[in-house]
Amino acid sequence: MSLEIAHRDREGVVLLDLKGRITIGTEASAFRAAFEQIAAQPGARLLLNMLEVDYVDSTGLGAMVMCAMHLKNLKGVAKLVNVNRRNIELLVMTKIDAIFEVFDDETDAVNSFFPDRKIKRFDILAFVEQMRDE
Repeated sequence: MSLEIAHRDREGVVLLDLKGRITIGTEASAFRAAFEQIAAQPGARLLLNMLEVDYVDSTGLGAMVMCAMHLKNLKGVAKLVNVNRRNIELLVMTKIDAIFEVFDDETDAVNSFFPDRKIKRFDILAFVEQMRDE
């Protein structure tokens, strides 16, 4: 399954709605190309909506990290929302959850870019404890 990417804007935050897989080959290349357009704006605020991403391989994960670090160098930031269980496990196992803020809710994720707004972050510790208990 190829990667489909839809762009939208919400209060000055660029949302990339991702659908499919972020894997080696054309999918990771498409992800990088979409990111390049956003990174052209210093201080960009990017939210990756992972609701319909069913699989991320090591190349896709590397592309995501590279994008986040590149944005950080340009005084921007990338965050994740609607990450499924399998991909959360991948983030925790690779310790990449330390690079991205993760949110369950799109409104909370968008609000996180505005310091005066109340937000609820995804609780990674509770997730890890739940995995251990299962």
